[in-house]
Amino acid sequence: MVPRTLFALVLFTLSCFRWLEYAECKLPQEEVDALKEIISTLGGTSWEFDSDYCPIKILRSTPVPPKESERRIECDYCAENNTCHVVLIEFKSVNLTGMLPPQLVKLPYLKKVDFSLNYLSGTIPKEWGSTRLTSISLFFNHLSGEIPIELGRITTLTYLNLEGNQFSGVVPHELGSLIHLENLILTSNKLSGNLPVTLAKLQNLRDFRISDNNFNGEIPSFLIQNWKLLQRLEMIATGLEGPIPSNIYLLSNLTQLKISDINGPSQDFPNLRSMKRIETLILRNCHITGELPSYLWDKQFLIMLDVSFNKLVGKIPDAKHAGHLRFLFLTHNMLSGNIPNSVLMDGSSVDLSYNNFTWQGPDQHACRDDLNLNINLFRSFFGTKLRQILPCLNFSNCPAYSHCFHVNCGGKNLNVMESGENVLYEGDGDLLGSDAAKYFINYKNHWGFSSTGDFMDDGNYLNARYTRALPSSNLPELYKTARVTPLSLTYFLYCLENGKYTVKLHFAEIQFTNDKTYASLGKRLFDIYVQEKLVWKDFNIEDEIHGAEKPLTFSYNVSVTDNFLEIRFYWAGKGTTRVPVGGVYGPLISALSIVSHSKPCSEHKSARHTIIVGVGFGITALCFVFIIVIGIFWWKNCFKGIIRRIKGTERQDSQMGTFTLEQIREATEDFSPANKIGEGGFGSVYKGQLSDGTLVAVKQLSSKSRQGNREFLNEIGLISCLQHPNLVKLHGCCIEGDQLMLVYEYMENNSLAHALFSSKDQLKLDWPTRLRICIGMAKGLAFLHEESRLKIVHRDIKASNVLLDGNLNPKISDFGLARLDEEEKSHITTRIAGTIGYMAPEYALWGHLSYKADVYSYGVVVLEIVSGKCNQNYMPSDNCVCLLDKACHLQRTGNLIELVDERLGSEVNPTEAIILMNVALLCTQVSPSHRPTMSEVVNMLKGRASIPDAIPQPNDFSEDLRFKSIRDIYQQRENSTGVLTLNSP
Repeated sequence: MVPRTLFALVLFTLSCFRWLEYAECKLPQEEVDALKEIISTLGGTSWEFDSDYCPIKILRSTPVPPKESERRIECDYCAENNTCHVVLIEFKSVNLTGMLPPQLVKLPYLKKVDFSLNYLSGTIPKEWGSTRLTSISLFFNHLSGEIPIELGRITTLTYLNLEGNQFSGVVPHELGSLIHLENLILTSNKLSGNLPVTLAKLQNLRDFRISDNNFNGEIPSFLIQNWKLLQRLEMIATGLEGPIPSNIYLLSNLTQLKISDINGPSQDFPNLRSMKRIETLILRNCHITGELPSYLWDKQFLIMLDVSFNKLVGKIPDAKHAGHLRFLFLTHNMLSGNIPNSVLMDGSSVDLSYNNFTWQGPDQHACRDDLNLNINLFRSFFGTKLRQILPCLNFSNCPAYSHCFHVNCGGKNLNVMESGENVLYEGDGDLLGSDAAKYFINYKNHWGFSSTGDFMDDGNYLNARYTRALPSSNLPELYKTARVTPLSLTYFLYCLENGKYTVKLHFAEIQFTNDKTYASLGKRLFDIYVQEKLVWKDFNIEDEIHGAEKPLTFSYNVSVTDNFLEIRFYWAGKGTTRVPVGGVYGPLISALSIVSHSKPCSEHKSARHTIIVGVGFGITALCFVFIIVIGIFWWKNCFKGIIRRIKGTERQDSQMGTFTLEQIREATEDFSPANKIGEGGFGSVYKGQLSDGTLVAVKQLSSKSRQGNREFLNEIGLISCLQHPNLVKLHGCCIEGDQLMLVYEYMENNSLAHALFSSKDQLKLDWPTRLRICIGMAKGLAFLHEESRLKIVHRDIKASNVLLDGNLNPKISDFGLARLDEEEKSHITTRIAGTIGYMAPEYALWGHLSYKADVYSYGVVVLEIVSGKCNQNYMPSDNCVCLLDKACHLQRTGNLIELVDERLGSEVNPTEAIILMNVALLCTQVSPSHRPTMSEVVNMLKGRASIPDAIPQPNDFSEDLRFKSIRDIYQQRENSTGVLTLNSP
């Protein structure tokens, strides 16, 4: 006891002397000044620290850093002259928003810098190349540019982590000079090109990660043969192609091997026999064929084996695992035979879904309820569709067939008002057990889901409940919860009546933020399959809705022919995985619904739905009836009577509100000329502010415009039924006396025409913005033509009818000329309405109207966006009558790039520009049958579909119907004073 006490006393005394030694040490003034410069460059404002003595204490900083932040400045031991030097700077999770400081060179003794989890921008300073750093961590920031070749001079480096930034270009071959490097982490950037041969010199490398990049070429074998000390290798969705090098067996010290989603030829299972220490083995979607090698079951340290999404055949080896295999993922192969009992290990998660095992009936061992494991048998057996879905039941016939389905993913049962009806979304958030190999069936309502995968790097082996929630957000209740998966999630519905259905998927990103913090740096990408068909590659919720915590709906029409519908979400390795914490990635879905085209979800209709003007209608059928009834009253000159009846009608609850004339006058300051923002055939448009602060645009009907009356009714009946991020929102209307007004959301940046063509207060639309506007317009039109319950032809798509919000997102407006599209007819014949220069030739010449007329107009507007010139007013000198005519000539001569707006200069991406213009010219084909649908346009612009070859056009464009109609109009204009903007009947 005495010696132990004496030892403690000596240790305490020595520590006191060491503290006194530190207390006497001072930091040189030049290093104090350098620290102040470094903190200022990093974006630290009002930081105070005590630099008189070592170690340095940070006394105060503004704003207050997050609780999880780590801030340290450490010094070395005292020198003989009682001075110490800064050797470590660590500012983690502080949300700094400045730039990387070149002033690090002023700290000659500095060894380690860690600026992880901030929001630093700019590039890595070249000055860092002259430091003697041993460790650099820039893990998750907003850095960009190329990796400077000067980093190759820091030969003292042992650790370099650049994960989670936007670095682009190639990996510099100079990094091969870092012969002491042990950790090289380049995951989640935009790096491209081939991996440099010089990396083979890094013979001390123990950790190499390059996932989620855009590299080219095959996985290089020259790297592997020299990296004998390597313990961790991650190549998930790198862009590199297979096969996996045959000499990978040389990496005998590996504990983690993760390779997935590589393109290339089929290959046999690689030889991994020598990897005795392997703990995590992921070879997913690598085109591996053949049988599973039995030696895998001899690896006693193996915890996870994931060889899913390959082409493996044969039987699973019937051998007991030497250790404790927690996760076994064999999903989506072609394995057959019986399921051996040896793989059904206690406490494990085993996924055997999507295989061809022999069905043994409900009595087979894998179907027992008393197994102490999680097992997924969805579609794991060969046989009929029902046998695949319900492998543990003797179920051969459906007792009844459904035609409607709603699920609140990751949440509880929730009633949602849709189209005026109370719809129940069934919740799936209270299910027990691990979701790593989940197979859930709701036998009563004939639906379920299959979930596969383990979240990497989250430090959690339990994997209980793959659900996420953000209850404090302002999102609608349906979007506050979500189901997530690290790999694959399938929702399915069986005993479904055959026919046509609309699948509606609801999303909201609830794990990332919109601010300038590291929590906003996440990037989630996944693929969407419907009926085993890829309908969206690399879907990114935030990209589609322009931010986090915003609701997004994606609709898709599908035909069911075998009473079964399957929706699958798959993570193909793209996107970040470790921000804001480890394990945040993979598919996320808030809710989904499946609704028949021919049968309503409920035969019951509420008596609350009274047809009145000025009230928005939730049920689309009522919208259609409304238009018909109002039309009849109009032709009978009964409109004044309708207004009188509206005044006497009790107001009903609605998504669209009604406003009094007094409210409108107050909002617009009595229609002040200073608030006037537009004028058209309909009347004047005023900016206004409602009593709750909401900015609105008020469109006032001109008392002289009979056409405006009809357009007013059309907009009320159509736009009130539509909700989409790229359609302008109608807040309500005002019907009082002889006043008719529409109240819209206010668009801060006016119209696209104003931004492109106005010489006054012209906005600068850079190239990425122009491309985003084109894609947004296409999405809005795709919704009108294909995704909305009402299929609508706008009839007047032009730049002045596309508005831009504060973030320059496009919103299609002015539905006064819109018509319902009769799907069973190739076209309808109607009197012409629209704007010359944007009208399709079959419509302008013969009045044949279909949704392909909007496609044509869209193509013209895209050419205007690219060129910055108006199709109507642009008269080229080379016998071309309009911008489109000029584009056709340039395409034929191979000089299409000349059409690009010269104001864009070098910032334009030539490849994207050519693609965009070719799509535009495809949309403006003479024959409607040769034009794509708008959903096809979206896919082409997003890189999910190739652009078909253009139909050969005549060499003599003078006979082209597209320009013949314009020439006729110009000739007519010379002979009369007619207006070029034509109106509907």
